[in-house]
Amino acid sequence: MAQTAHTEVPAHGAAHKAGFPPFESTYFPSQLLWLALTFGFLWWMMAKVIVPRLTDIIETRRDRISKDLGEAQRLKDETEAAIKGYDKALADARAKAQAIANETRAALNAEVEAKRHAAEAGLNEKLAAAEARIGEIKAQALGEVGGIATDTATALVNHLLGGTAGQDEISAAVAAAMQK
Repeated sequence: MAQTAHTEVPAHGAAHKAGFPPFESTYFPSQLLWLALTFGFLWWMMAKVIVPRLTDIIETRRDRISKDLGEAQRLKDETEAAIKGYDKALADARAKAQAIANETRAALNAEVEAKRHAAEAGLNEKLAAAEARIGEIKAQALGEVGGIATDTATALVNHLLGGTAGQDEISAAVAAAMQK
């Protein structure tokens, strides 16, 4: 008993007599009612829930942005003030360092000048002492020159003349020559 299934659809059946249900005029009043209810519900949701939430979010963001911009401006002003303070402190430190360097340079120059004067004074004293010593040595040497000249003249006269000359005569001649 095998039965065969028919898969054919009748060309003009009862299902095709009615049109597409949303376009049938019998359903228009119920569709309009549901359209009005759905539109009213969506309008109420937008007006009472969604728009206030969006407004709050936008106002919160606007407030946060303006507060952040104000904070950024305040921080920028503080930074500029700190930079100006730093520049002023740096300029003051440079001026102070320059003043200290000038004072130190002047003090060192004065110290070097004092040491130079002291060294010059010491050298002048040593020079005066040396000149005095040279004068003494010169005077002593000149004092001995007469004796040396007398001895030399005696030796020359004895050697050249072959005789002995008197010591008194040679001393007198040397003294006379030295006075000239």
